[in-house]
Order: sequence, then structure tokens, then C-alpha cells
Amino acid sequence: MAGKLILARHHESEWNKLGKWTGLRDRHLTEYGFEKSGDMGLLIKDLRVDCAFASMQVRSIETLSCMLNVCERYQVPTVHSAALNERDYGEYTGKNKWEMEQILGEEEFRNLRRSWDHPIPGGESLEKVSERTVPFFLEKILPLVVEGKNVLVVAHGNSLRTVIKYIEKLSDDAIADVEMPFGAIIIYDVDDQGHMLNKEVRQTQSSVPA
Repeated sequence: MAGKLILARHHESEWNKLGKWTGLRDRHLTEYGFEKSGDMGLLIKDLRVDCAFASMQVRSIETLSCMLNVCERYQVPTVHSAALNERDYGEYTGKNKWEMEQILGEEEFRNLRRSWDHPIPGGESLEKVSERTVPFFLEKILPLVVEGKNVLVVAHGNSLRTVIKYIEKLSDDAIADVEMPFGAIIIYDVDDQGHMLNKEVRQTQSSVPA
């Protein structure tokens, strides 16, 4: 019997709080981010966690650590991989999102943030991100789920969106309307190809200006 795939986004980082595009820049969780990461752990306390994955970025690692500690899952084997890192925002890294919305205009701003193949100067489109996340999911994560392990993956808004697109077989247009919210846990049952059989969403109340 296959296991569960559990997806979680890191909680509020120092730059999330400031409304800045963080991308590949490493920034720690805020005090609120640590607190809410603990709350996210409580959401899965009823589930067995056999192994866990996180990106190489500290906000993801800190969120995972908080979740496992709250669950009292102290011996869970954990793998960190750059394949799960956030999207590279290139020239927009460190810029305030809401100031850039005024400069770029509403349509360009939405395309930049949400669309599948919209280019970013010096950065990655969502499609480009998927070229590293989806193969990693299929090669490293999915086999563990198929063999019956419950696998927790803590990563980033955009890296998780690309995995969700694959799992749910979403179109390039449909992914624009998909967001991985702060404080949410998605629990999937998947087939041996990694496609969705069942989906459960658990949510802790969160308020993040990002």
C-alpha cells in the first residue's frame, strides 16, 4: 500500500515580512514564522512521517525542523536538495513586490508572478523551475511513497507549485490560479506515476504580506 505525500511551504521569512522577492537569497524565518511552523507541525501530528525532504535554503530547513520537533519526530531521515530551492527571481531579487507592481503594471506583475513561461531578467520562469523539481520528485521522492512511506516535503511557493502542477495534471494556463498558501499542508495519495488519487488540505490561520 502506497504512503502519503505531504507538502508544506516554509513559513514567514524576514523578507516575506518586508514584501520582498527572496528567491535564492537565504533569509531566516521571523519569530512569527517559527511560531506558525510549529502550528503546521501540529496539523500532521496524527500522521506517521517516515522521511522528509527540504530545499537547501534556511527558511525551508527551519520550517521542517519546527514541524518535526512539534510532532516529536526526532529521528526522521532528512534530505536537503537544491532541486527544491525557490525560483530564482534574477534582477527582481530583493525588490519590494508592491512597489514593483506600481512600476510594472497589474498585467505584467501578474504574469511575472503567476504564469508558467513568463521570463524574468536573469532568473527562472516557472517552467524552468519545473525542469529541476519534477525530475527530483519522480526520481527521489515518488519511489519512497510508492513503497509505502509517508514523505514530508517542505519547500517554497513556486517550487511546490511546479510539483502540484505535475501531480494534479494541470494545464499551463491553470497553474496561474494555483497558490501554495502559507500555513497550508497538502496531503496526497498518488498512483505509481505520481498523479493524484486523493487530496486533503489542512490549514493553520496565517497572515503573511507576501
